Amino acid sequence: MKKIAIFGSGNGSNAKNIINYFKLDKQIIIKLIVTDRSGAGIIKIAKNSKIETLLVTKYKTESQILSQLKKENISFIVLAGYLKKIPELIINNFQKKIINIHPSLLPNYGGKGMYGLNVHQEVLNNKETETGITIHYVNEKYDEGKVILQAKCNISNCKTAKLISNKVQKLEHQFYPIIIEKILKNGN
Repeated sequence: MKKIAIFGSGNGSNAKNIINYFKLDKQIIIKLIVTDRSGAGIIKIAKNSKIETLLVTKYKTESQILSQLKKENISFIVLAGYLKKIPELIINNFQKKIINIHPSLLPNYGGKGMYGLNVHQEVLNNKETETGITIHYVNEKYDEGKVILQAKCNISNCKTAKLISNKVQKLEHQFYPIIIEKILKNGN
């Protein structure tokens, strides 16, 4: 059995989608939600799904977070809108076992500060006609880990960052759970 921790900072739409996808799966269990924001919507999703939550505050050390992950027997970490950089101690203990989804076709529109509507506004400002998602392994640098999958969508008719966001989020929900399952069940 594989136990997953989902790290998120926002409203948790990707987390909710992943939780629902694996709800009946006996091999893959969503065991822990980790967030850095006490008011994040992901906390309510965790509570409604009866999943334990770990609130990462400035008072929690990297080793305390790692200790909790080990205590829960977490074997895989999924980042779903988590805005803090993952500490090197955790990356080193979960080599090739942490993935992220980014709302652009990396390396374009990646790096610190490039998340959510910030990304989509830049895409709009640059008059891009397509954008997409990148699912990648996490390393020590923002959005620079090995790419697992990229998926594209046409945005030539999108006039606002929110419309772009809606199209990109559909791709996220379509592909993220499938890629998680593939990695955990097939080792790919």
